[in-house]
Amino acid sequence: MTDDLRYAVLTEGMLLGASGKTAHGVLRFRPEQVTAVVDRAFAGRRVREVVPQLASDAPIVADVAEAVRLGANTLLVGVATDGGRLPAALRAPVLAAAAAGLGIVNGLHELLGEDPEIAACARAAGGWIRDVRLAPNDLRTFSGAAYETRSYVVFAVGSDCAVGKMTAVFALERAARAAGVRAAVAPTGQTGILIAGNGIAVDAVVSDFVGGAAERLVLEVARTADVVLVEGQASIVHPAYAAVTVGLLYGSAPDALVLCHRPGLERIAGFTVAIPPLDELVRAHEELVARVKPARVCAIALDTAHLNASAAAAAIDAARRATGLPADDPVRSGGAALWQAIADAWPATAKARQREREAVTP
Repeated sequence: MTDDLRYAVLTEGMLLGASGKTAHGVLRFRPEQVTAVVDRAFAGRRVREVVPQLASDAPIVADVAEAVRLGANTLLVGVATDGGRLPAALRAPVLAAAAAGLGIVNGLHELLGEDPEIAACARAAGGWIRDVRLAPNDLRTFSGAAYETRSYVVFAVGSDCAVGKMTAVFALERAARAAGVRAAVAPTGQTGILIAGNGIAVDAVVSDFVGGAAERLVLEVARTADVVLVEGQASIVHPAYAAVTVGLLYGSAPDALVLCHRPGLERIAGFTVAIPPLDELVRAHEELVARVKPARVCAIALDTAHLNASAAAAAIDAARRATGLPADDPVRSGGAALWQAIADAWPATAKARQREREAVTP
């Protein structure tokens, strides 16, 4: 993505809740690109009035035409739906954007560039469509090259989907850069790609190549970053998506893990599978990678947006006591404390690597 894009972020009734997470991510981490949010249900208000934790003053408007009058030149489909289909309520605004000659950025599985009506309308008006959820066609299987990178690789794992993994890595990137460290995110989902301007949407990748895709991302980001923060997906205990999680975990060959969780979540969303206690999840992740490339969980990142201040503080303290690890909410408190936990673990990792090199050097 380029910095000259001025987004009309389309949510149309989905600004609140998990389906609006693409909009939320861009509003939080790329606010300078958002001209307006298009959502008739909340038109006339500011984003911060509807979603206070985003602290965004972007106006919410009723239609695409009003967003264009405010200066928008690109429509961003700001929702992430089950199955990745374009909701019926969003089709008319997308067509209006195409007819107005706007660019259209889409992170859904349903490729708008392959929709005959939308694509023809965009071509006729001189617009363009960019579907983010497309995998490179030259991916390979994991090679082991990621083991050799000198950058410090941190992978965000989670107790479930939508528990703050993407938000955590971008908050940590901000905190690391504020501390003078060259850090960058390796995005693996559509929202992360929209924020960073690069990455691979792993859920569009053939299963054999998931590890190779993660490895490629790590090696590419490591060229210009001393710390690579890999966006994780789903959970190792998720019945539907655990294979993606493990593929990314092995393929990124991390040096350290950050465990993300939403306090109060007891079961995997949509399933009856119980989420293990945090201390068990820490052990499970460390045991999973122990025979491949050992990595320790060095911090717990919590999403406490649904809690008031006192309940959030109690949840953070409970996570610290349960795991013996640093814990915090990187949105509520900023990412500095969690970044410090990662930075504290970094020297130990470097020393372990040196010992390994010395052990194999004749």
